[in-house]
Amino acid sequence: MNFPEKYQFRLKQSEDVVYIFCQIRKKWLQLTPEEWVRQHVVEFLIRHKSYSKSAINSEVIVEINGMKKRADLIVFQKDKPFLIVECKAPGVEIDEQTFDQIARYNMQLNADYLMVTNGLKHYYCQMDFVNERYNFMKELPAFEIKT
Repeated sequence: MNFPEKYQFRLKQSEDVVYIFCQIRKKWLQLTPEEWVRQHVVEFLIRHKSYSKSAINSEVIVEINGMKKRADLIVFQKDKPFLIVECKAPGVEIDEQTFDQIARYNMQLNADYLMVTNGLKHYYCQMDFVNERYNFMKELPAFEIKT
């Protein structure tokens, strides 16, 4: 994984299945490659970007054209989506299709920032709603509580 530090996770095994404890959902989840990335992103947002754990939601249902999809992570700021994160397994290449997926989610959510990652490569974008596009950034902003 390509993150600022090596994070420690709670893992357990039952028969041949490994589980990881999700501090956001407060339950054990089957450890898949995508879940491994998602849990690293959660740690990164909390430890390095000062995002509040209570502001982070995981596996959020987003309805698009009558179909229910799941956004990997959404960070809320005063009940408004601030950041949407799309996680892929490390072996999955990030491509235009991945950005199209998160853009469709954001057409419903109107978050200010987007992050797409496979744990090895991270892409950050800030939305430009006036010109209907996103602008790539070198890093995500730190989380600030707006009053």
